[in-house]
Amino acid sequence: MLKRIFQIFFVVLGGTLGYLFIPKLLLENHLFGIDQSFNGVVLKLIGLGLGALILFLSTAWFMDTIIRWIQKGEEFILRIPVTDFLFGLIGLIFGLIISTLLSQAIKYIPVVNLIVPIFLSIILGYFGFRLGFKKRDELMSVFSLGKFNKEKTAKKDSGSKYEHKILDTSVIIDGRIADICKTGFIEGILVIPSFVLEELQHIADSSDTLKRNRGRRGLDILNKIQKELDIKVLIYEGDFEEIQEVDSKLVKLAKVLEGKVVTNDYNLNKVCELQGVPVLNINDLSNAVKPVVLPGEELNVQVIKDGKEHNQGIAYLDDGTMIVVEGGREYIGHHLDVLVTSVLQTSAGRMIFAKPKLLEKAL
Repeated sequence: MLKRIFQIFFVVLGGTLGYLFIPKLLLENHLFGIDQSFNGVVLKLIGLGLGALILFLSTAWFMDTIIRWIQKGEEFILRIPVTDFLFGLIGLIFGLIISTLLSQAIKYIPVVNLIVPIFLSIILGYFGFRLGFKKRDELMSVFSLGKFNKEKTAKKDSGSKYEHKILDTSVIIDGRIADICKTGFIEGILVIPSFVLEELQHIADSSDTLKRNRGRRGLDILNKIQKELDIKVLIYEGDFEEIQEVDSKLVKLAKVLEGKVVTNDYNLNKVCELQGVPVLNINDLSNAVKPVVLPGEELNVQVIKDGKEHNQGIAYLDDGTMIVVEGGREYIGHHLDVLVTSVLQTSAGRMIFAKPKLLEKAL
């Protein structure tokens, strides 16, 4: 079909050129004995036919090459994501506009005004396309922010209500983010980057059963957040191809969107702090809402195993907080009243140190 279209195009083009120039050529050179007395209409028809035939035959031998190159170009364009092509096209248009403006400054210079405009159009058009193609992520973030222009305006009056909260892979798989959003403690726009979705998909397709189940749970959590919770969700389609690590991409995206990273990853938490990116660690939130235990308070616990140090016993509160009982090894399997001696709080969790109340009485 494409070949037939090009054949028709060259026939029409050849016929048009023949109609315009062949009669004049024949008359001026008196070819084939043709002079002014020859019928003009017939002469033009001859020119039309000759032009169409000549161009058709002259292009027939490389027609297949033209079609092949066009098909390759079509395949290349189809492989390019629509957003990448769109931003490349925008860059091309701006490059051509700039070349046109620059060409106006030299239009009165002989010879130069014929060559330089063509050169500028090619060079600036190319660099414009490459710039738009390479900087599509930053440009896309501008469009994404523009999409929420009203919210950004309202943000000035309502604090952090419309801030972007960027979810990382670990916090999605963890699952607690859905319950936190349900309670209303997280407001604004939840941003789920496409590269995080790809990582989740890769985990869900893993041959390892545990990884596969974790990945599928993460995808289920995202579906729950999108369908069941009253919170805005933005799927960020951009990617930072020059950056390999997902954590580094999250930090870069947080800077571009001026948002906060939501995670439970200790290392990502530290990286964000070092680079000045706001971070919400749900482990910190979990620790903050645990009951406050002060030194000197009494607790009743069950010692379930021995500790790392000599004669230590380990117990747990209902929320999972670990209690290290000094001298508690002999009480393994029994309930015991203990006195809290100290509390150690970190981003990884809370640890309580205690000693049996019986020892306190003996002393």
